[in-house]
Amino acid sequence: MFIQTETTPNPATLKFLPGRVVLDGNPREFLTAEAAAVSPLASALFAVAGVTGVFFGYDFITVTKSDPDWQRLKPAVLGAIMEHFMSGKPVMAAEGSAEIAAEEEFEAADAETVATIKELIETRVRPAVAADGGDITFRAFKDGIVYLTMRGACAGCPSSTATLRNGIQNLLKHFLPEIKEVRAVA
Repeated sequence: MFIQTETTPNPATLKFLPGRVVLDGNPREFLTAEAAAVSPLASALFAVAGVTGVFFGYDFITVTKSDPDWQRLKPAVLGAIMEHFMSGKPVMAAEGSAEIAAEEEFEAADAETVATIKELIETRVRPAVAADGGDITFRAFKDGIVYLTMRGACAGCPSSTATLRNGIQNLLKHFLPEIKEVRAVA
């Protein structure tokens, strides 16, 4: 099995491409070993000393670390991923496969605007963010401000503020002049 790696804009996060589907459906993020208990693969990755976050996309895994040295950590992460896929175990345990969606907040009068925001995020923003090893989802719209959740390599990335302001905010303002600002929320 050959697993490719790619750097991400976040120096603490590396993207691993195992050459197969990792998670069919909505992306999943794990920020603690306890939360990762619903996934044999995420649990194996958290067992590697220094791993602080795991994110599953459709065909990639991003791993975030606390250890400043990828040279030491990368072989252990590659080994855990390879061992998992060679074992034939599922990525998610059956009881943990459904993720609880974060509740969205917006006024009923803004439903049409929110539908446009979500469509723009889904078609124009998420594919680009996924290419960098992350994900972005709509959380709320209030008083002209769009609130988004950034996950995977995007969470905590030094360039995420620039991505929000210069990329996503400008895109949304172009199509929806009533948008004043875009903010990240946890």
